[in-house]
Amino acid sequence: MKLFFQQMMAFLLVTLSSLLIVGLVFIQFTKDSVYRNKWHSLQEYADSIFQQAIVLDTETADVKSVQVDQLQGVEKLLDNQHIHFTIYTNDGNTISYPNRNIASRITKAQRRELKNGDTVKTKSRMTFDKSSRQVTMTEMDKPYFNRNGNLVCVISIGSPLANVQADIEKVKKNLFMTFAFAIIVAVIASYFLSRYLVRRIQAIREAAHKVTEGNFNVQLVSGRKDEIGELTNDFNIMTASLKESNDEIKRQEERRRAFMADAAHEMRTPLTTINGILEGLEYDAIPEDSKEESVHLMQRETKRLIRLVNDNLDYERLRTNKISLNRHQINLKQATQRISKQLAKKAKLENDVIIIDMADDVMVYADTDRLIQILFNIIQNGIQFTQNGKITIRAQNAKDGTDIQISDNGIGMTEEQIKNIWERYYKADASRIQTKGESGLGMAIVHELMQVHGGQITVESTPEKGTTFKLHFPEQQKKLGH
Repeated sequence: MKLFFQQMMAFLLVTLSSLLIVGLVFIQFTKDSVYRNKWHSLQEYADSIFQQAIVLDTETADVKSVQVDQLQGVEKLLDNQHIHFTIYTNDGNTISYPNRNIASRITKAQRRELKNGDTVKTKSRMTFDKSSRQVTMTEMDKPYFNRNGNLVCVISIGSPLANVQADIEKVKKNLFMTFAFAIIVAVIASYFLSRYLVRRIQAIREAAHKVTEGNFNVQLVSGRKDEIGELTNDFNIMTASLKESNDEIKRQEERRRAFMADAAHEMRTPLTTINGILEGLEYDAIPEDSKEESVHLMQRETKRLIRLVNDNLDYERLRTNKISLNRHQINLKQATQRISKQLAKKAKLENDVIIIDMADDVMVYADTDRLIQILFNIIQNGIQFTQNGKITIRAQNAKDGTDIQISDNGIGMTEEQIKNIWERYYKADASRIQTKGESGLGMAIVHELMQVHGGQITVESTPEKGTTFKLHFPEQQKKLGH
């Protein structure tokens, strides 16, 4: 079943249930009200009859006489309203008026109630009218007492139940008409309300369909603070997140393609070189005095291939959290000096100077191999982007760990480059500096390794003035004793 019809049925069911309950309660209330009004009227008639027609003896306080003339006039008046009355005297045992009684006899149980001063009310009682036809009456028996508190007479007065039922039926008819009108209004209101809600949901459905087709620029207008409005807001957040993710995927895909092209180019050159040397050795085309140099060349090219493969393997292991650290206290100056020696040849080619400015006792809590990898990548990056300059490494022990600062006075980076420096496959503008042989994963690996160590790394750079990397390694957490 369509949601539209489900909504309409739900609204109608709630409305009809409410109307039915209210209607039943109202009908019952109306019945009680009609009977109360009828009995109130009958009681007023009974009081009037007692005052006008019953004469009490001044000495005995009993009924002295019944003024029949007065009663006949009252009887004729009430007869036009289909109301009968009967007067019982002698403690409710003798009918004093009229001679042709159509009221029911007073039972012993009712007589006891009357003597206690209670008025006996009967909603429905079968009797016969003056034409001996069986009728259903609504009656009330009211006792009257003298000044001594003795029961002197009972006036039984009644009205055909048809009169009461006519009033009730009239109320039911009006209620039915109101009920029918309310149903019509409920149908119309539920139609438009259901249509409004379904249209809002349909708008989300259509927007979701657009998203499945790849359009992540869909944004819905949420004007109400209800569940559907919250769903709309969540949908907008979702589409924004999907758009951001999709853009990121596209960026990563572009960088992956660029990396694959660069990697293929970088791998083709050493492979071609190695293949050429091997063919030369195979056919004895390389002079004897050049064979050693050819072997060294193959070694260098092989190392380039290994570096490309290792960078990718390292990054994937870090990204999938498949790396374990063996951390301990490391003398940072000694580690930095090892790296400086490794990169001395490359720094010399760029006419750069590596300066180590730190105390001999600066310690860092880290994994040795990974610390070397972090520092090596950053220092090598500084050499790569600096010519005729210097790379300075400073460090000091802090109260919560170790602070390291690596600065160069090279070409620096723009804000866009700083923003993307930690992205995998990202390379700086190749037209500004030579990046031959680089995979574009060095800084991404550095960032991941710092996170694995629980440290922090930030970068500050100004174009044409240089770049500074700031690293913080947390201190070793002391184990609490038991």
